This record gives sequence, C-alpha cells and structure tokens, in this order.
Amino acid sequence: MKSSSAAEQQEAARYEWLSFLFIIIFLFPILSVLIVGGYGFAVWAMQILFTGPPGHG
Repeated sequence: MKSSSAAEQQEAARYEWLSFLFIIIFLFPILSVLIVGGYGFAVWAMQILFTGPPGHG
C-alpha cells in the first residue's frame, strides 16, 4: 500500500466536498420533487381510475 501525498489528499478532500455539495444542493431537492410529484400523480390516477374523489360515495 503506497502512502498518498498531501496534494493527493487535498484533491480527494476537495472532490468529497464538491460531491457533498452536489448531493445537498441538486440531488436531494430534485429527488424530493420527483417523489412528492410521483406520489401526487399516483393518488390522482387512483382517484380517476378506481375510487373517485375523496368523500364521494
């Protein structure tokens, strides 16, 4: 196992921070919107196709 130089460790730390920021700023919000939108679409489709509007019946 070879030891990493300080420059390689600094580059790795920079890459980790950029990855972390990408996940926090872009990935989580996009996934949240997709999950909530997908759930809303599924409920809407279920009401249209099977159950009707809430309180109806």
